[in-house]
Amino acid sequence: MSLIPYALTRSFLFGMDAESAHELTMGMLARGQGTPMQWAWCNETVDDPIELAGLTFPNRVGLAAGLDKNARCIDALGAMGFGFVEVGTVTPKAQPGNPKPRMFRLPEARALINRLGFNNDGLDAFIHNVQQARFRTQHRKHPMLLGLNIGKNASTPIEDATSDYLTCLDGVYPHADYVTVNISSPNTQNLRALQSDAALDALLGAIAERREALAGQYRQADSKGVTSSRRVPIFVKIAPDLDEAQVAVIASTLQRHGMDGVIATNTTIRREAVKGMPHAEELGGLSGAPVLEASNQVIRQLRAALGSRFPIIGVGGILSAEDALSKIRAGADVVQIYTGLIYEGPALVSKVARAIKAMA
Repeated sequence: MSLIPYALTRSFLFGMDAESAHELTMGMLARGQGTPMQWAWCNETVDDPIELAGLTFPNRVGLAAGLDKNARCIDALGAMGFGFVEVGTVTPKAQPGNPKPRMFRLPEARALINRLGFNNDGLDAFIHNVQQARFRTQHRKHPMLLGLNIGKNASTPIEDATSDYLTCLDGVYPHADYVTVNISSPNTQNLRALQSDAALDALLGAIAERREALAGQYRQADSKGVTSSRRVPIFVKIAPDLDEAQVAVIASTLQRHGMDGVIATNTTIRREAVKGMPHAEELGGLSGAPVLEASNQVIRQLRAALGSRFPIIGVGGILSAEDALSKIRAGADVVQIYTGLIYEGPALVSKVARAIKAMA
């Protein structure tokens, strides 16, 4: 259990601008992981395994991509009790992202707006950091899973986006428990156009073909030493700002190309829920409490379109155990947290995991 009450930490961090607080926190986590400092934020890992996409998730609560873009803090984040941690988004080349300021808190709404723009140190640095993580050496019945989230460089024309995704897929494939294809950030120009019918069909077709080639290239051994192709599951992360017809097309395309799951959803560009609040009109993606119902609606539509067995990861607006349960009721199999961690602290992870376990 964490030794430092998060209310004290949050008061200090919220006295800083949002991105400076983020950088300070990630630096502390990176330095403290694997040391006694980790007791400042560690939590029990709730045992509530579930089988999805051929993987055993230790529990149903994960960290959403975006918090640890460079994969520097995998072990530290795992110590918070997550069953799975997703890092990135990584792009082939390092890029600074959008100009600062580019991250804003809306405390009245328990929300954030960010327009970071896939700022990251590039694929080579990302893979190096992943290789330094030690979570797989822990002797646990159900080891934490690692998702690696991939995207395209801002400088790459949208018509050439597929090449960026394939470059990233080649790089992360041998290191990932699953790979997430991020086509839904609102902060890279035209990226969400990849969710349209023809563009999505072409992108996922190319990814599916490359995945089959990679599966033949990499091998894995079972408990008896028998080797087989290593087929890494691929999930696709979509936006909440979609109508029912768009969701239906995406669902059909995911199934047609053999994708293994969908993550619903990314941040929203809508502002109705925060109208009139300070920073409400800043460009970027809105996350936190205001996106909860929009995300749940997409989850319900996906479940109706995909049937009962297709894996759905629900993310968006989880700031309490009840928020997480609403996603499970909407049709999600597991959930992810990001903004809730910033407002509520690491204790939220085990609270949510226990609540979902009790629900079952």
